[in-house]
Amino acid sequence: MRVSREKFAENRQKILLAASVLFRENGFDGVGVADIMKAAGLTHGGFYGHFESKDDLALEVSRALIERVEERWRELIADAPDRPLQALLDHYIHWRTVDDPGRSCVFASLIQEVSRSEGAVRATFSEGLSRLVDVLVDVVPGETEAVRRANATTTLSSMMGAVILARAVEDRALAEQFLVTMRRKLDPEQQA
Repeated sequence: MRVSREKFAENRQKILLAASVLFRENGFDGVGVADIMKAAGLTHGGFYGHFESKDDLALEVSRALIERVEERWRELIADAPDRPLQALLDHYIHWRTVDDPGRSCVFASLIQEVSRSEGAVRATFSEGLSRLVDVLVDVVPGETEAVRRANATTTLSSMMGAVILARAVEDRALAEQFLVTMRRKLDPEQQA
């Protein structure tokens, strides 16, 4: 039975949404096509009508999630013009980012797996990280572009590192130390 264009598009979105959560929770290699299709409420056989391979799906999901991170960061900055960096820190260095990898930052969830891969997904992540540095250059302190770029790179590394380390430890108090300490170190208001 043939599905309408609308239904086809709806099913594709279901697959993308399911994959975006499952990939962030389990990694690209930790989830199969059957798992994704089951989570989407669709049959396994329908996958290849939408995507050539799981790698193609991973690339499309990565692009969409990375774009969403950049959009969200720009929204946060626009909504807090008096304290844009603090708004980003409040949003990112938070327990919800640590505790819900399936719905939080694609970088913190998948960067270790991506670092062991090659090809289009890795290039997409590299480009996305570069764009996030560009976003941060406009909000971090520094007298010159070069200093702001260095501070932006440090800030991005520190934000993501704090979340990744907090996820990695079982000791909730130690995880809290990673978050609180890094939040304090990165916030110009708390350094004054």
